Formats: sequence, C-alpha cells, structure tokens
Amino acid sequence: MKPPPFDYFAPATLEEAVALLEKHGDDAKVLAGGQSLVPLLNFRLVRPKCLVDINHIAGLDYIKESDGKLRIGALTRHRAVETSPLVRQKNGLLFEAVQLIGHPAIRTRGTVGGSIAHADPTAELCAVMVALDGEIQAAGPGGRRRSIGWKDFFVTYFTTTLEPGEICAEVILPMLSPKAGWAFEEFAHRHGDFAIVGAAAVIEADAKNRCTQARLAISGAAPMPVRATTAEKFLQGQELTAKTLEEAGRHAAEQVEPDSDLHASAEYRQHLAAVMTTRALKRAVERLKAGERR
Repeated sequence: MKPPPFDYFAPATLEEAVALLEKHGDDAKVLAGGQSLVPLLNFRLVRPKCLVDINHIAGLDYIKESDGKLRIGALTRHRAVETSPLVRQKNGLLFEAVQLIGHPAIRTRGTVGGSIAHADPTAELCAVMVALDGEIQAAGPGGRRRSIGWKDFFVTYFTTTLEPGEICAEVILPMLSPKAGWAFEEFAHRHGDFAIVGAAAVIEADAKNRCTQARLAISGAAPMPVRATTAEKFLQGQELTAKTLEEAGRHAAEQVEPDSDLHASAEYRQHLAAVMTTRALKRAVERLKAGERR
C-alpha cells in the first residue's frame, strides 16, 4: 500500500511548525516517530493534504527533573525513556510501561508526545498519564503555551483537545514516592501486539498493611483510558490482602463499558479489566513489601 499524495514540510523551529498547523488546520498532520501515522497513511485510513515533520526541531528531546516532576520532551523516543536512569529511579511505572510498547524497532523511533497525542485507548503511555494525573504542555500560535491535564485532554478514540494550531511539546509526570509499589499489566495475543486490556497500579500503605493511597487506570476497555476511582475508594483504609485486591479488581471492571471488536467481545474485555487490575495490584503490593526503591 502507498499513502495518498501530500505536501511535506520540515520546519526548523517550533514556531514555524505551529504556524504551518495554524495555516492548514485539519488538513495537516504532525509527523514525529511515524509509528502510528505512517501505517494509517499507507492503508489510506487518513488522507491529510500536508505533513508537518517536527523531527528537525531542536530542543524537544529531553528527560529532566524539575519541581519534583519528570518533564519529557515530545520528541523523546520510547527507547530513551526505557534506558533512562532517571526514569528508572523516579518513576518505575513509566519505566515498566514503556518496555511493553511494540518491539525494539518501534520504541527506537516512536515518541512520547506522538503516542499520547495519538490517544490510542490501548496505549501504555496514555494509561500512565491517567493513573498518575499527568499533563501536557501544548505549544500554540503566538508563542502561547497551555497546560492540559489528562481529564481535559483525552476525549474519545484517537481524539484529544489539542487544537489544529497546537503541538504537544512536553509531557509532565510526577515522580513516585519511594514508599510506593507499582506495576503495569496487560494482555495481548502476541508479544508486541496492541494490548487487549491493560492496567496500571500505584499503591501506598501504612505499617499495618492498610492502603493509604491507590491510583489505578485501565486501558483498552473504553474509548479512552479509565481512571478506576471506584476501586481506589474501595481500597482506601483496607488491609491489602489477596481477597481485598481481587475485590478491587471487580470494582474496577464495573467502571468500564467496553466495545466489542474482532479482537475481543465487550464481556471478555470487562473480565480482563478485573484480572489485569488484580494482577497489577498484587505485583504492586509485592514491590511495596519488598521495599524496592522507585
């Protein structure tokens, strides 16, 4: 398959890229890693009149710690996150999730900003954003910047609140407490395939093994990642036993309303939501008890 014809632009600055997007509006698509966009072009599922290639823009590829948060440039490759000592030390959930993205070749080209802006409901990084109350910095016309939290960013399948003249410039995630346990679980038909359902879990507990904080997100079971607030509230103050974690998984599954497709029925996805959430919680608690540093 070959893509439909399009005009190609390779701006050297963020300002130039934003101006091109503002000029062409919905007829333009941003090209970053291309791991999602290029297959869509080749299958002619999208037909933009122009591509704005942002790979030549300097200063959008970084991972740094600032104000108690991780700040990741939109052009940062998944592989850079996967091999970052800072990510491994400060945000183990992100470190684990990024290793589940596709295959090494995909992670070498795919970008953090591109994955989140694409808003695939099965994407690991989108689930991490939701679980950790992440936000993005969007660059717009006239040098305007605005912060968008995940609640205001994701809309539905492959849709965000980014405006036609905006680019996701930076992703911001909190660092995890050294007292937290974390895990990311997902089920896919084959290693490297898009996950059917995934679950991200971060949990903290007191000296009596009672939950003091839980953060849970489910991917692949709704048009966008779901924050499992019902399960989080259930866990608060509960002793973290196997029975409690299984009950939390059932609460999480009750909060999602999956669609059926050729990969799985809605009922199966809902079942997986419970199973993946329980597995993620159990591993998070194991890490918590082992006292691993994040």
